[in-house]
Amino acid sequence: QLQASGGGLVQAGGSLKLSCAASGVILGINVMGWYRQAPGKQRELVAVINSSGAINYADSVKGRFTISRGNAQTQVNLQMNTLESEDTAVYYCYADVTVGLRGSREHYWGQGTLVTVSS
Repeated sequence: QLQASGGGLVQAGGSLKLSCAASGVILGINVMGWYRQAPGKQRELVAVINSSGAINYADSVKGRFTISRGNAQTQVNLQMNTLESEDTAVYYCYADVTVGLRGSREHYWGQGTLVTVSS
């Protein structure tokens, strides 16, 4: 339901862009964004954007990462600049969506894309 792309290996100080697209019969996307999980650590929020355009960033990425919607409302991008070794993690796309005839809310996770920042 969520297809992410754009991970890879980059040197510290470099940039990467992650993209995520939602597919399926979705009535609406309430929240969409990115979480990450570094080795030995819990999954944490990176950046999310809600249907009103309000954005929430982790303190550790403020000023370096920018989340934005793609051309379609079902797409979200994460521009990551000035990457640090501490940003190394598996990045997961996340979406809180409204689906079905009853308009129920579901939570989707992408398959994860690895970002490795070498120092």
